[in-house]
Amino acid sequence: MSESHENPLLGLGYEIPFDRIRGEHVQPAVKELLAEAKARLDALAAAAGPRTFENTITALERVTEQLDFVMGVVGHLESVATTPELRAAYSAVQPEVSEFFSGIALSEPVWNALKAYAATDEAKALTGTRKRLLEKTIADFKRSGADLDPEGKKRLAEIDVELAQITLRYGQNVLDATNAFELVIGERDGLAGLPEGAVLAAKASAEAKGLSGYRFTMQAPSYLPVMTYLDDRSIRERMYKAYATRATEGPWDNRPLLQRILVLRREKARLLGFESFADLVLEDRMAKSGHAARTFVQTLRDKTQTHFDRENAELQAYRKEIEGPDAPAIEPWDVAYYAEKLRRARYDFDEESLRPYFSAEKALDGVFAIASALYGVRIEPSPETKAWHETVSTYRIVESNGHASAVFYVDLWPRESKRDGAWMQGLVTGVWSPKVPASHLEVLAGNLTPPIGDRPALLNHREVETLFHEFGHLMHHASSCVEVRTLAGTNVAWDFVELPSQIMENWCWEKEALDLFARHHETNEPIPAPLLERMRAARTFRTANAMMRQLGFAEVDLALHVDWDPARDGDPTAYGREILSRHSPAPLPGDHAMLASFSHLFSSPVGYAAGYYSYKWAEVLDADAFSRFKREGLFSREVGEAFRSEILARGDSEDPMVLYRRFMGREPTLEALLERDGLIASGTAVAV
Repeated sequence: MSESHENPLLGLGYEIPFDRIRGEHVQPAVKELLAEAKARLDALAAAAGPRTFENTITALERVTEQLDFVMGVVGHLESVATTPELRAAYSAVQPEVSEFFSGIALSEPVWNALKAYAATDEAKALTGTRKRLLEKTIADFKRSGADLDPEGKKRLAEIDVELAQITLRYGQNVLDATNAFELVIGERDGLAGLPEGAVLAAKASAEAKGLSGYRFTMQAPSYLPVMTYLDDRSIRERMYKAYATRATEGPWDNRPLLQRILVLRREKARLLGFESFADLVLEDRMAKSGHAARTFVQTLRDKTQTHFDRENAELQAYRKEIEGPDAPAIEPWDVAYYAEKLRRARYDFDEESLRPYFSAEKALDGVFAIASALYGVRIEPSPETKAWHETVSTYRIVESNGHASAVFYVDLWPRESKRDGAWMQGLVTGVWSPKVPASHLEVLAGNLTPPIGDRPALLNHREVETLFHEFGHLMHHASSCVEVRTLAGTNVAWDFVELPSQIMENWCWEKEALDLFARHHETNEPIPAPLLERMRAARTFRTANAMMRQLGFAEVDLALHVDWDPARDGDPTAYGREILSRHSPAPLPGDHAMLASFSHLFSSPVGYAAGYYSYKWAEVLDADAFSRFKREGLFSREVGEAFRSEILARGDSEDPMVLYRRFMGREPTLEALLERDGLIASGTAVAV
């Protein structure tokens, strides 16, 4: 039997045999696919006859198609079902794969072929998506070092390989450090204030480990209830400090890796002729430069600061009100605890009172129903699609013409073999043509509150928002109708990619939408009107703090990738701590080292590096775009179809601002976001 038949990663197609893929398959498959990709690249460079779109641009697209696919599948499994063997194999192939990808733009024959094609009459006559692909390919090659001298190209390749290795190790260290922590409380008396669901989850966690008592971890469904509700301040402090210093000890210490990543990114940017890494990565995004991103962040900060100071003074005053004038100053591990008490007092609203109405199953049904209403699709189970774990569900999206445009996996619960957070990953991005509609394959993953025994998974409202958010990414990928893979799906500017996800969160606040799925898991009753009114009234509670938290992450990201100098500024963890302190409601402890576990910025060669501002940028877009739904109909099929056809389906086939203007009829303003957050009065006009 040939190796291709023995190795499930070779000949991989739309139906992925996750149950057969093992760590031992990775290196042989990648070795073979690398050889094939190199052969295709050589054939492209040596193509006889005149240069054409087909033998140059299309051929370039095909060079890495299968290798990309397999590396995506292996990387996905490393995120959701890792094993020591899989991790070792994935780490082992990263250097050579990274070197090959970096080397494409550094290949003189390939660069000459691209330039030769760009000079042809056919290239000059291109329009639409093909013209954009050529222009972006030329620009990407230049940003990737195509014009460097041989010595510069050699150094750039070395940087890219090292970045691929150490950012992968950074992410693995975060996972290992997270899994290494556990806190076991022996008696129920030590859990005063904790909601019953969190108590049951802690007991189940302990039992799963063969322990008595109640076990708490750094995973969000365990950590957040402790910080928000547990009366025992010493336990809150211990949990907070463990979380804020993750990946700073022993074999998982990310601080040296963090500094090295920043040094390499800085060197890479300067090698390519950019003043900073931010300028390098933002040139092809909506912001265009580090300065523009900074100006945006500062504008929002200026409009938030007064509200932020007021909210924090109110919280301290509230603590003194309930504990007396000698109550100590609020520390970081007190903020969520007292904020929740103040919210209950001010709005008679306890977020936990909503949990019985948000079973995960019904929340999924709800987001499916909303997508069906807006986009005219049918979402149904796809039981024949096999996944990597027995708790993963599979579905398909069926268009009005009967075509299944996508199959997707839903993996919602925490596991020690799975990385933290929530995300959507496109495994197969289909290419559209008039004769053959696209078929996509994607994953929606999260770490939400799991079911316990016979009790269904009951989510809090923030988890419901997370579910809707990731489904927004999924619909973006699943709606793609672009004729070239590079510009299809979610392959869009990073400061545009969060618009389709964040706009979906808005439906979680609308009664008309909530009535579709927010039903008590025992009685099937909808959320009572008074409770819903209190929830909506509390929406703007401490929104300035929420805004400032995100702006702090954005500012520390930009500062590290624009200003930070290793000789002048030293330890980036301490450097970042000082910036984050200015955005924190309470002084941060001296050992606070959140940057050692900031996976968004440092667990991949680029990721959200110099782009964390994108969340707020996209929030401006989503609040503004949602105003059209509010105005013309929450479930308007006409507006939904416009959003899908002008935004979701178009990928990066046109400039994102052009797509946005086409949907809204104008450029975005800050007004809708600031008004939604209660930071300006209704009707105030504010430009971006």
